Amino acid sequence: MNSSEADLVAHRLVITGKVQGVGFRDWTVRSARRLGLNGWVRNRLDGSVEALVIGPAGDVELLLASVRRGPPLARVDAVTIEPARGVAPDGFTRKPTV
Repeated sequence: MNSSEADLVAHRLVITGKVQGVGFRDWTVRSARRLGLNGWVRNRLDGSVEALVIGPAGDVELLLASVRRGPPLARVDAVTIEPARGVAPDGFTRKPTV
């Protein structure tokens, strides 16, 4: 999807539930790349998954809808979404746990 800079949004997500040990990060990377989004995803020591998602608003919304369901083995209890600032590398990557 072609988009101007004004159409880009950035969100920081924190996903809780049964989201570690179920392939959530790899699934998120594949889903975000398929949509052409930039950002990253990582596990957190508290058992949650955190992500930074940057891209056209409509594509980011598509990813958010998917994240609320998660991959087949996951159980998503909540997704906290905050506006984010900053830059992400081109593409979507998996980062180490923090």
